[in-house]
Amino acid sequence: MSTSKEQNTIKDKIYDLVEEFYELKHNNKSFVPGISEIPVSGKVFDSNEIKSLISSSLDFWLTDGDYSDQFSEKMSNFLSLKHVRLVNSGSSANLVSLASLTNKKIKNHILPGAEVITTAVGFPTTVNPIFQNNMTPVFVDSELGTYNPTADSIIDAYSAETKAIMMAHTLGNPLEIEKIKDFADDKNLWLIEDNCDALGSTYKGKYTGTYGDISTLSFYPAHHITMGEGGAVMTNSTRLQLSIDSFRDWGRDCWCKSGHDNTCNKRFDWSLGELPYGYDHKYTYSNIGYNLKLTDLQASIGVVQMDKLKEFIDSRRKNWSKIDSIVKKYSNYLSPHIPTEDSEPSWFGYAILVKENKNFSRDDFVKFLNERRISTRLLFGGNLIKQPAYEGKNYKVVGSLENADIVMNSTFWIGVYPGITDEMINYISDIFEEFLNGF
Repeated sequence: MSTSKEQNTIKDKIYDLVEEFYELKHNNKSFVPGISEIPVSGKVFDSNEIKSLISSSLDFWLTDGDYSDQFSEKMSNFLSLKHVRLVNSGSSANLVSLASLTNKKIKNHILPGAEVITTAVGFPTTVNPIFQNNMTPVFVDSELGTYNPTADSIIDAYSAETKAIMMAHTLGNPLEIEKIKDFADDKNLWLIEDNCDALGSTYKGKYTGTYGDISTLSFYPAHHITMGEGGAVMTNSTRLQLSIDSFRDWGRDCWCKSGHDNTCNKRFDWSLGELPYGYDHKYTYSNIGYNLKLTDLQASIGVVQMDKLKEFIDSRRKNWSKIDSIVKKYSNYLSPHIPTEDSEPSWFGYAILVKENKNFSRDDFVKFLNERRISTRLLFGGNLIKQPAYEGKNYKVVGSLENADIVMNSTFWIGVYPGITDEMINYISDIFEEFLNGF
């Protein structure tokens, strides 16, 4: 049998080779203007993430385990939230967050048919859980500039059937979340904060993702930190945490972690439903759940990424400010991205509105940028109710969606992620000038 010392010696040899491989494979890329792509987003990493991944693979636990615990503790400390539960994607995080509120054990749980206020300007995964849980989305419009709905528009959408508000901070720009939270508390509504694009953003000095009853994160490579795939569901409520665990883990009543049994010390002493007394609690199901756990392999990457989070946030803010100074030079044609008052965003991207003019369209500009290797994205789904997925679905609209249509037709965004260098931003500036000075 090998000793711990022998195993560590072999690991050190592997890590030395990882360093060598990283330098050859990943750390020798230079930017060539007009040839190299400037992505809107991407993973930023070094050899330490690879080493951590290999360390996890050598342990070969694979499913939710020690690295998941380490990551959850780091995120919990960063946001000062009691409970962080990892799932396999940000989409799953949103699904689990709303599903957990249907649990009969939860006071004021949500029933099918209930209304959930959301916005038409967003990513589908903020809205899809509402349909998936047989509830009714109530769509409101968003402001141009901030690209978030106002708190007042959310308040105006309230009805006797409203049971929850489920909103994202668009491109990292905080909602007027304090006022929204106060309204939710006043009306006894659940508040789910989709914080997937906004990790590290603050509103009135407090982190977004800490206002809601439940909040979510995504760790897809486009996001602030990455595990490849992955997401998190977060709450300060132990009761909600147990419900989140149930829906994440097959819907079971048991709250044992992977690899553990009899946490409740009465595994064979329960009598639930119509099951016989003493039926194994680990195989007792109180909810219609899923298996949405993250692997420890992914969490091992996230543990290292967390150590870089503050640096990443700072880089995003600096890049956003540089892009902002470029866009503002062309105010005749472009409307800049506007931070929410009293906020300090941890930006996901920079949104640009092409003003109505006779010279060129949003699509003309986007085509020009992409031909010169500057990647762009439209503002997610535009006006979501125009998407084919929602044809014939049951939803409500409160107010006009005029701005959502403008976003759909005239808005796009470009990247500000930490992989974008000053050299790239200078090139972006040159290309903006080349196109816009022609009019």
